[in-house]
Amino acid sequence: MIDLTLEVIILGIIFSIIAGIAMSIQGVFNTRASEKIGLWETNLIVQGSAFVLTLVILMIAGNGNLKAINEVNKLYLLGGVLSTVIIFTVMLGIKSLGPTYSIATILIAQLTAAGIIDAFGLFDTKQMRFGLSKYIGIAFMILGIIIFKWKH
Repeated sequence: MIDLTLEVIILGIIFSIIAGIAMSIQGVFNTRASEKIGLWETNLIVQGSAFVLTLVILMIAGNGNLKAINEVNKLYLLGGVLSTVIIFTVMLGIKSLGPTYSIATILIAQLTAAGIIDAFGLFDTKQMRFGLSKYIGIAFMILGIIIFKWKH
């Protein structure tokens, strides 16, 4: 088990809330932009603007070591590829299902994938127990989406 202080936990929760809000807003923004300029064109603008902003922040506040890239498992460098997949599929999901239903489904998929990663210690993460209570929690979330989307 990871030993966390209360401060680290609170910061983790705050950052996670910000990430969730930003991802939901970004998904809607990207979907609306893609309706006017196209899906791949929107993806290009999103990725391009993220690259420029990251480059500026790197120049100002970067304190890592890009030379150590040779020490990184090459599989982990596919994050940018996954970003393209994420942006593409979130836009299609929101376009097809609407923001709430799509994001709820995405959240369950994320939680399930994270649980599998933890349960098996994949990608150099520390293996964590993923017991019955976790499966029940995911089942309740799926049930919640079904009830939410249920038409009366």
